[in-house]
Amino acid sequence: MMEKLPPLAKVFEAWSALADGRVALDAEKRRASVASSNGEKAYTVTWSEDGAVYSSNDSATYWQGYAGYPVIAVLMAQGRLPFDRAMADGFAHVNWTKLNERHRRDYAAAVREVVDERGLDAAQADAAAHEALDALAALDIGIKRGSVRPPRAKKD
Repeated sequence: MMEKLPPLAKVFEAWSALADGRVALDAEKRRASVASSNGEKAYTVTWSEDGAVYSSNDSATYWQGYAGYPVIAVLMAQGRLPFDRAMADGFAHVNWTKLNERHRRDYAAAVREVVDERGLDAAQADAAAHEALDALAALDIGIKRGSVRPPRAKKD
């Protein structure tokens, strides 16, 4: 069982990463690269041979100790968490970095803005996200920080 669960909003961010094609799995090397929503960073997610431990250098996983959206996206891509493609497509091309900054890290408010602006079904989106989060809670995996510090945004 997972020690610390991420905020529900991280599921929406994971959907965006998958909908945008920002997740590149390399199953042979047990690693994946996940590009940030604004394209300025790339995170590395790795997993143990038995799939029992995942690590990432995204800020949430590294500093907060819960599965950040890159880990959730990888678990969805691997088929270990439910992935609602139609729902995910509704969250394509969202710059979460900018949105989360504007909402001062109130992730739920950022999600509400996307849902409202795009006319998405809030109850349906919420239900699908909760299904993924509940499945994450039930997974018998450990989460640990990546061996490399989180990347900094590229400077112009």
